[in-house]
Amino acid sequence: MLTRGQLDDVMSDLPDSSRDPERNRFSARLGRTMKVGTNLSGAGLTFAANAMFGGEKGDERIAKALAAALGKSKGPLMKVAQMVSTIPDFLPAEYAEELSQLQAQAPAMGWPFVRRRMRAELGADWQNKFAEFGKEAAHAASLGQVHRATLPDGREVACKLQYPDMASAVESDVGQLKLLLGTFKRLDGSIDPSEMVDEITDRLREELDYAREAKHMALYQYLLRDADYVTVPELVPELSTDRLLTMSWVSGDRLNDYEAAAQDVRNTIARNLFWTWWRPFTGAAVIHGDPHLGNYQVTGEGEGLNLLDFGCIRIFPPGFVAGVVDLYRGLRADDFDAIYAAFEKWGFKGLNTELVEVLTIWAKFIYGPLLDDRVRSVADGVKPGEYGRKEAFAVRKLLKEKGPVTIPREFVFMDRAAIGLGAAYLRLGAELNYHRLFEESLDGFSEAALGEAQAEALGAAGL
Repeated sequence: MLTRGQLDDVMSDLPDSSRDPERNRFSARLGRTMKVGTNLSGAGLTFAANAMFGGEKGDERIAKALAAALGKSKGPLMKVAQMVSTIPDFLPAEYAEELSQLQAQAPAMGWPFVRRRMRAELGADWQNKFAEFGKEAAHAASLGQVHRATLPDGREVACKLQYPDMASAVESDVGQLKLLLGTFKRLDGSIDPSEMVDEITDRLREELDYAREAKHMALYQYLLRDADYVTVPELVPELSTDRLLTMSWVSGDRLNDYEAAAQDVRNTIARNLFWTWWRPFTGAAVIHGDPHLGNYQVTGEGEGLNLLDFGCIRIFPPGFVAGVVDLYRGLRADDFDAIYAAFEKWGFKGLNTELVEVLTIWAKFIYGPLLDDRVRSVADGVKPGEYGRKEAFAVRKLLKEKGPVTIPREFVFMDRAAIGLGAAYLRLGAELNYHRLFEESLDGFSEAALGEAQAEALGAAGL
């Protein structure tokens, strides 16, 4: 359990909360902090003991204890753990494997909560605004749940309701995360996670701002307005608030349902996924930062996609995207100076020649399908369970010897989303020429043009 001094440190890190009445509930934050602290205390003791006496199986025991503690805590910290587990080199393989098994699905809140929340957001007559409203949640996750409803004009809609006190839970859980990863940093030393934790924290706070998510939805409506291969739900603004989002109900098949489909069907789905992700990135420096497979639905027997959940959208400085392109071109030309300059442009700190050589091992793995001018699978013969493990282990080992290196915050969701997209390709067994697709996405690319396009898109979305 946290000491009083540790609790004071946690609270001192929290932002000014005057604009958010739920975030301003000190009692809720305190209760959450103590509950999570109790769950994590056992994991912390396991970590400390195994760091000194653990032997070869020490990491595995720590990972299991940590996953068990986070599973009991539920809510935002569990979501953060899932995010962290998808970021290569951030945690040892044993940790990532255990944390990745934490499930986003959570027990739904009951009808009394739904009634109270809907009344608070839309007024006492809220039920009159719907012809039908499903009492049972269609989907429940770590931060909120979705109900299916019908409007008086016959339109089917999805109502996304945020759980109570989520802002308080996020602030207390973030404090716990900083304490926990501070221990990792002291005992491991290969990576300085400070900026990465700040990035995850900011995105998680944004996920609680449904008014911002509504603008993100409008942004993707604009960016993909000419893309007939993907559907973005339509917002119903008069029935949406800071903690309630009402949007058109879209339905489709799970991506997993197409794992045994014909090769050309799987390739079509993968190609549509590529353009749904890369077109906003190279066209406006924007990515959909949550690669969960449940955020894609397949429509029309594999011919189209539905894109869901716009809480975790990352808008980059155009210079960062230019660095991504510069690194790709440096790797293609095997130009070490250009590779070094690209990492600097990305914002990596504490670089030297040896560290850039280490980082290039991972860059070549991530960029591999884009560098290879031929039709291939993403894994290219490597077993899915082993995909990237050898490279991640080598990088982590070398960073412990030559590091630490401070990873720029922008890198977090770029890498996470790229890995998530790769996981979808692995499940589909897609075979495409990813190099030519990427080159096509760079047609006419320049940092200046990207800046202009981004400003236009953000203006259209009201961001």
